[in-house]
Amino acid sequence: MTQSFTKQYINGSWTEGSSAKTIENANPFTQEALGTITSANEQDLDAAYNAAATAQKEWAALVPAERQAHLYQLADTMQEEKEFIKEWLVKEAGSTAAKAEAEFQAALGIVRESASFPTRMDGKILPSNNPGKENYVYRMPKGVVGVIGPWNFPFHLSMRSIAPALATGNTVVIKPASDTPVTSGLMLAHVFEKAGFPKGTVNVLVGRGSEIGDSFVTHPVPKVISFTGSTEVGSHIAELAGKHLKETALELGGNNVMLVLEDADVDQAVEAAAFGKFLHQGQICMALNRIVVHESIHDEFAEKFIAKTKSLQAGDPSDQKTIIGPLINKDQLDRIQKDLDESVKQGAHIALDGKTNGNLLEPVVLTGVTNDMPIAENEIFGPVAPIIKVSSEQEAIDIANASPYGLSGSVFTKDRFRGIQVAKQIETGMVHINDQSVNDEAHVAFGGEKDSGLGRFGGEWVIDKFTTVKTIGVQSGYRKFPF
Repeated sequence: MTQSFTKQYINGSWTEGSSAKTIENANPFTQEALGTITSANEQDLDAAYNAAATAQKEWAALVPAERQAHLYQLADTMQEEKEFIKEWLVKEAGSTAAKAEAEFQAALGIVRESASFPTRMDGKILPSNNPGKENYVYRMPKGVVGVIGPWNFPFHLSMRSIAPALATGNTVVIKPASDTPVTSGLMLAHVFEKAGFPKGTVNVLVGRGSEIGDSFVTHPVPKVISFTGSTEVGSHIAELAGKHLKETALELGGNNVMLVLEDADVDQAVEAAAFGKFLHQGQICMALNRIVVHESIHDEFAEKFIAKTKSLQAGDPSDQKTIIGPLINKDQLDRIQKDLDESVKQGAHIALDGKTNGNLLEPVVLTGVTNDMPIAENEIFGPVAPIIKVSSEQEAIDIANASPYGLSGSVFTKDRFRGIQVAKQIETGMVHINDQSVNDEAHVAFGGEKDSGLGRFGGEWVIDKFTTVKTIGVQSGYRKFPF
């Protein structure tokens, strides 16, 4: 068993990268070295994509039950490796125990849902206006899918593309995030290898963006590029892919809002807001970025939310009681601190201050925030909770929509029908009534609007993303032509 995770995984073999450069992997809380990986270069990239292309023909030719059997075995293998996976999520991604468990279960759910896909790739028989002819429409795999993994929910969000792509007859090449090369890449290679997937179906390349980033997208083999990460990088990927007529599945940034209307259950809203804001230190694309509260209950909500936040333990993610662990690196801490300081200069009030220690930022709660402050305008991706006071439902909706992002959101009201009507007016791909914004169920459509991405993951929608349709017209008898 490869536990050191310092090599590439290409065509079923663990091999040294061919680059002269290396990637240093470190624990974000302790700074302990976790390993040095010799980077992949374009030679390795070519080998991985060619291996995936070769393997794809045989993989797609398997009958549905055979692909399903592989996915069932993958689920069993993940269960066997659960503690090993969670251990790495804690020490490499800064996950707390609760977050690591949630992430594992979400990834397992994706695999189990994907096991149903081979028999859900249905087609159609359509009539023709030409006598004696029928049109058969078949659903086919697209070929090879390039998956660029993120660092925040690295195992789950990589698996969210990999398992459906494989289930629908594609093969994959994965480029993990440099901050989490194991949990968004090499760990996946490990579990797929142990589960007995054929060589070449899953390949992992750990490399620097400066060496293989653009080539990963523009290489002639992949037909789809799946990326989860920032809007800025996603936009660049979409530009490269569009130039080469490749399809993309992009889940990008968010500036998610919880609207707490005047008839909301304040206690329930507080509990939900704490989870939606502080799970994984707020380093989630769906995390609450702004909490918009009606003025009639603002003070009550703020007081109870601050009390709840104070009860959350921050510190070492390996401590089972820790809720808030470290940010992934110092750059993230510096970026958040800059927006925080500028917002305070513009009039935001620090209702609860949080100390910093290395990459750890304790929770911060801000009141007196307006929507044009940096802490509200920008995606925070950290444990800072801005509370915005509003005087009406319409003002709350306008604030929610005054952002280029549109991923997820939340509405709290005792009138569920009212909540649905408000949700319809919020320009996001997902909204949750009387719940927080961090929801991702394997069978439900997942994706954003505006700058939050393109396409949908989950259930039948991800089947559409990773397959294409082919029409075969069948003529029986003689067809008369005009010349």
